[in-house]
Amino acid sequence: MPDSLSITDGTTIACTHCGLPVPRGLVEPDADEQFCCNGCRTVYHMIREHGLDAFYRIRDESDDTPTRAPTTHRRYDEFADPTFRELYCRPAGQGVSSIDLSLEGVHCAACVWLIEKLPRVVPGVIEARLSMGTSQARLRWDERVVDLPTVARALDRLGYPPHPARGRDGQDARRREDRRFLIRIAVAGACAGNLMLLAFALYAGWFGGMEAQYETLFRWLSMGIGLVSLAWPGSIFFRGAIAALRTRTAHLDLPIALALGVGGAVGVYHVVTGTGEVYFDTLGVLVFLLLVGRFIQHRQQRRAGDAIELLFSLTPGSCHRLDEGGAATDVPVEALRVGDRVRVDPGEAIPADGVVLGGASEINQALLTGESRPVAVEAGGSVTAGATNLASPLVLRVEASGSDTRVGRLMAMVAEFAAERSPIVQLTDRIAGWFVIAVIAFASITAGLWLVLDPARALDHTVALLIVACPCALGLATPLTIAVAIGRAARHDIMVKGGDVLERLARYARGRGTILLDKTGTLTVGQTRVVHWHGPDDLRAAVASIERHATHPVGRALAALDEHAHETVTDVTQHGPGITATCNQQPFAIGTPAFIASRGVVWGQDIQRRIDEARTGHLSPVLVAVENRVEAVASCGDAIRPGAKEVVERLIRDGWRVALLSGDDRAVVEHVGDRLGLKPEDARGGIDPEGKVAAVHEAKQTGPVVMIGDGVNDAAALAAADLGVAVHGGAEASLIAADVYLARPGLEPFDQLARLSRRTLGAIRRALGFSLCYNAIAIGLAMAGLINPLVAAIIMPISSFIVLGAALSLRFDTR
Repeated sequence: MPDSLSITDGTTIACTHCGLPVPRGLVEPDADEQFCCNGCRTVYHMIREHGLDAFYRIRDESDDTPTRAPTTHRRYDEFADPTFRELYCRPAGQGVSSIDLSLEGVHCAACVWLIEKLPRVVPGVIEARLSMGTSQARLRWDERVVDLPTVARALDRLGYPPHPARGRDGQDARRREDRRFLIRIAVAGACAGNLMLLAFALYAGWFGGMEAQYETLFRWLSMGIGLVSLAWPGSIFFRGAIAALRTRTAHLDLPIALALGVGGAVGVYHVVTGTGEVYFDTLGVLVFLLLVGRFIQHRQQRRAGDAIELLFSLTPGSCHRLDEGGAATDVPVEALRVGDRVRVDPGEAIPADGVVLGGASEINQALLTGESRPVAVEAGGSVTAGATNLASPLVLRVEASGSDTRVGRLMAMVAEFAAERSPIVQLTDRIAGWFVIAVIAFASITAGLWLVLDPARALDHTVALLIVACPCALGLATPLTIAVAIGRAARHDIMVKGGDVLERLARYARGRGTILLDKTGTLTVGQTRVVHWHGPDDLRAAVASIERHATHPVGRALAALDEHAHETVTDVTQHGPGITATCNQQPFAIGTPAFIASRGVVWGQDIQRRIDEARTGHLSPVLVAVENRVEAVASCGDAIRPGAKEVVERLIRDGWRVALLSGDDRAVVEHVGDRLGLKPEDARGGIDPEGKVAAVHEAKQTGPVVMIGDGVNDAAALAAADLGVAVHGGAEASLIAADVYLARPGLEPFDQLARLSRRTLGAIRRALGFSLCYNAIAIGLAMAGLINPLVAAIIMPISSFIVLGAALSLRFDTR
C-alpha cells in the first residue's frame, strides 16, 4: 500500500485483495485497505475473519498474477432442489454427503490452500480437496450441521463461485479406465525390469560360470515373474487373439499372442526340465513395450462425442423458475418441464427453448447460429437454449428442455456423425492381415522343415522365428511416430485428437478437396470492435464509462474506447437498442440511429454521411448524443483477422477450393468474401447449422471436405466433414466435435499442421518399411537356423528402439 493515497499525482492504488488498480471513484483516502469492488472487500474480510491471512503470503510466494475475485453473491437455492441432489450429490452414510464442484477463479497454489481450509470457515464441512489442474473440488459435509447452499455461498464469498461438475459419470468412467490401463503398464514395467536384471545375471553366468543352485534359483524366479507378466498385463493380447479367432479376422494380436504363448510354454518346459534357454526377459519387455504403444493409440482414438456432455457446455446450470404467483425460485435446468415459466435476466443464457410471454430485449445467438448481430425479441417470439439475453428481463414459457431443445438435437447430430464416421484404416492395419498369415505360415513351414532335418532343433528354431518376427516394431511404429508428431504440434499450440487425423490431412493437403470456412471467429476476430470513431476524443472516456454498465456486445466494444476511464455515471437505463445515462452531470444517449431519432434528436448532413459510410462498409453505426445533440459516430463491426487473406490465397494456389459459410447477413458475408478474393458463389450467408451440414455433404460429392469453424453452429458440420478443425476461442462443443484445435488465432497454424502431417506420414512409411524389412530378413535367418532363441531375444527389442529413434527425429517446420 503506498504511503500517500492521493490520486491527483497519477499514483495507482492497488486493491488490497486482488492487486488490480482501484478506480478513482472507489478510493477511500483515510482507509488502510483499498478495494476495487465490493466482491474483493467481501472476500478479504471473510479471509481475515477466519484467520486465513496466510493466503496472501502463499499467493505472493507463488509469484502468480492476482485476479479479481469473481464473487457473485448468489443464494444457490437450486443446490437444495431434490432434482439437483439426485443428480450430483452422493450419500456417504451417517448423514454425510459428497459432491464434486467446478470452481471459478482457481489460479494458484494459494487458491488450493484456501479452499482446502473450508472446514475452518463452514462448520459441518468435513473435507475439501481441490485439483488445480481441473479446478474441481470434492467436498464432504454433514447434512445434520450445514446444508449445501450454505457451503456454496461460503465458496462464493471466498471468490470461487461453484458449479456442479456435470458429466461426472462419464469422466469418472474414463478416469477409471485410464487408471486400470496405467496400472497394467506399471506392473508390466516392473516385471520387465526385474526380468532383465535376472537375465543379466544368467547371461553373465553363461560366460563366466555360475553355481548350479543360483542358476536354478534365477531361472525359477524368471519363470514366476514372467508368468505374472503374461497372466495379467499380457492377457489383453490373448483376449484380442481369441476375439480375432471368433470373428475370423486377421489381427496383430494373433502373432503377438502366439509368440507370448509359445515362448512362455517353452520357457516353462526348459525351467522345469533344467535344459535350454528361458525367454521370459524378452517376453516381459515385449509385453511392456506393446502395452505402452496400445495406451498411446487408445488415448489418441478416444472421442469425446457424448451429446449430453456437449449439451452441458452450452446451457446454464440453473434458472429462475416462476410459480403461479410470479415468485422466482432458482432450480437446476434438469428440473424444467414443458409449460414452466422462467425469467431470464440480462447477461444470462437462456436455459430452454421457449416462447416469450413478457418483456422485450435483444439476444445474442452467435454461439448457435453464427449471426454476429443481436436479434430483437418480444412477446410471442421464439428463443432457443444457449442464446444470451442482452438488454432487458424476459419471461419465457418452456417449450422444450434438455435433449429436446434445438441445441440438444444439434449435439445429438454431432454424436451421430462421430459414431457413423468410419475410422481411417492406418497403414499397419492394411498389412496386418497379410503379416499375420505370413508369420503363422512361416512358423509352420519352419517347424515342418526342421522336424525333417533335425527334430531336436525344430522347437528352438520355431520359437526363435516367433520371437524375432513378433510385430513389436510394426505395432509401435505408427503410434510412436504419431505421438511424437502430436507432441510437436502441441508445443506450437495445435491440438490433434488422433493419429488418423494426420494421415487424412496429409492426403487432403495435395489440394484435391474443399475447405469450408466459418466467418465469425474464424476469418474474423469474432468480437464487435470500434472500427472508426468520428468525434471529439474527450468524449471517449465518458462513453466508455457509461457503456461499462451495458451487457450488449456493442456496449462492450464501446467500453474498450478508454479502458482506464472512470467518469462519474448515474441514472443508467438500458433500452435494448441503446442506453441513457448522466455522466459528469451531462445527459447522454448512446445507441442506434433509430433509437436516437426516437428521442427527438436530429442531426445534420455530416453525421448522416458518417452513418451511410458505416453501412456501406457493412458496419453498425452507433450515435453519441449529448444534451440532444449528436456529437460522435462510432462505426462498429467484426474485423478480418490479420493474415487471413494471405492464408486463403495460399490454399487456393495449392489447388483447394475455398468457400465461406456463415449464419451472418448475406451482404456482410459477401463483403468479407470479396475482401478475401473468393468467388461470389463461394461466399454464402444466412446459413443455419443444419444448412452447414447440408453444404458439407454437397461438397463431399466432389472430394474430401475440411471444415474450419469455431461456434456451436459449426459443431455438426465439423463432425460431418472428413476433417473438422476448430479455431482459437471457439465454443466447447465445436472443440469436442473437431479433430483438430488451433489454440492460436488465425489460419496460419492450419498451414503448419498440413506440412507436419506430410512429414509424419513419410516418417511412418519409413518406419513401417524398416520394420517389414527387419521382419523379412529375421524370418529368413530364423528359418535357415542362423538365429537361435537367445539371439532373437536380443535383436527383437533393438528394432523397437530404432523405430523410436526414427520417430523422435520428426521436426515441426514453422516456416
